[in-house]
Amino acid sequence: MASKTLDDLFHETLKDIYYAERQIVKALPKMARGAQDPKLKAAFEKHRDETEGQIDRLKQVFEIIGKRAQGKTCPAIDGIIEEGEEILDEFKGTPALDAGLLAAAQAVEHYEISRYGTLRAWAQQLGHRDAVTLLEQTLAEESKTDEALTALAKTAVNTAAQKAA
Repeated sequence: MASKTLDDLFHETLKDIYYAERQIVKALPKMARGAQDPKLKAAFEKHRDETEGQIDRLKQVFEIIGKRAQGKTCPAIDGIIEEGEEILDEFKGTPALDAGLLAAAQAVEHYEISRYGTLRAWAQQLGHRDAVTLLEQTLAEESKTDEALTALAKTAVNTAAQKAA
């Protein structure tokens, strides 16, 4: 069996997040349609556009390492997205729906932040300076989205869910 290297691990993890981003871009319109709060709906729509840009940056990272852009099934993101879909079904029309959708979106963000932080560190270790820059851009966007979702939860969505209860 051939020895696996950090380069191999970087490539495999890159395929994982590429798959994840492509699944997320499909799920966000559903979440936006289901959201009741206009600010939450707008946040989902904005992040969908950002995710398209993140997919483009991932394609550039694949180019930098001389590999074809391709995904690898990621059971973790599939599970997180499935949980979001369950919330849509189980809480549809209730005051708690937006709080649940927001929580599901933050689970996605935290997964992405973890992956991009790891990939950035490995790209740096491997000397892929251009990849580091691209991955840092995406990591900053994901962190900013997470912060915006937290603020929205604190200022509107959680309060609305509790008041109606």
